[in-house]
Amino acid sequence: MTLTLENQLIAGNPDLSLAERAYRHLRDRLIMLEIRPGEAINDGQLAAELGIGRTPVREALKRLESDHLVVSYPRRGTFATIVDITELADVSDVRELLEPLAARRAATNASADMRAELRNVARTISGIDAKPDDKRELMRYDLTVHRLIYRAAGNPHLEDTLIRYDNLATRIWCLVLDKVPSVTGHITEHVELLEAIADGDADRAGQLALAHVSSFEQAVRSVL
Repeated sequence: MTLTLENQLIAGNPDLSLAERAYRHLRDRLIMLEIRPGEAINDGQLAAELGIGRTPVREALKRLESDHLVVSYPRRGTFATIVDITELADVSDVRELLEPLAARRAATNASADMRAELRNVARTISGIDAKPDDKRELMRYDLTVHRLIYRAAGNPHLEDTLIRYDNLATRIWCLVLDKVPSVTGHITEHVELLEAIADGDADRAGQLALAHVSSFEQAVRSVL
């Protein structure tokens, strides 16, 4: 399984608790549908796979339930939630308001180091040589970029909210990914957005963020 850029950083960060490592690992597997919707989740098996005890895995699953990524039933167990396409409009409504806000705040508040990181990621994405079977790898870049922007905004409450809704949006995208002719354009849209934020152009960053969210919804609806 290919790691996201974020998970590569997690692997090298000894300060994260076992529960936090388990949470982030399982969260991204659920988002990318590597754990399929409706699939039963065995905490003992996951603990063995991760090389940790059951307690941090159970703590992670409790957080994932509040994120609406898993659901637990008494005497039945824990399962990955079903991806409900009908939630697309509601998720998009929230993102169309908050994504531009995060982009504008990032353009205003990002530190010099963060701006350098944004430019570096923009360069990486602009050099992507996409192939038809790279769609899921490209979606991992999408997750990384959005989380980076949310962090640059400097508002932890806004960051937490947007991560939750971006996670739900990405699950919807992954559900229809095989029907979409290409996702390269969706990912390379980030280059201009990241550069606008790094340049401190708040108005342009907000406009590009809104256009990006709108194009996501249009692309999903076009294959439904």
